[in-house]
Amino acid sequence: MPRILALDYGTKRTGIAVTDELKMIASGLTTVQTPELIKFLEDYFKNEKVERVLVGEPKQMDDTPSQSEVHIQEFLKKFSEKFPDMPLERVDERFTSKLAVQSMIDGGLKKKKRRDKALVDEISATIILQTWLYE
Repeated sequence: MPRILALDYGTKRTGIAVTDELKMIASGLTTVQTPELIKFLEDYFKNEKVERVLVGEPKQMDDTPSQSEVHIQEFLKKFSEKFPDMPLERVDERFTSKLAVQSMIDGGLKKKKRRDKALVDEISATIILQTWLYE
């Protein structure tokens, strides 16, 4: 059965999370350098069945797009050109970074590990995926 993939897109790094085949559990997969993201996805799609990709949609508290939306739109255009048949959905990602850090604290990770921005991005992607799964 195909999986669902979620991306917490950033200009430097992108966190990636994926469901299990039953689409019940969201797990962090990895964090990749954003310039390598399309290549990573191409390889991943060759090896795994994916039914859709979720991309975080950063918004301000007044529902206006955040400054990073410009970069995400550029990525979405490249993604649609490279993978025209892959369904793509946006998911509100407000507070995911704060929730990710809080989950690290709750999980007992030391301060040094909580500063690992790649891990924060991966956990943020997992929260984006969980948000979509449980809506």
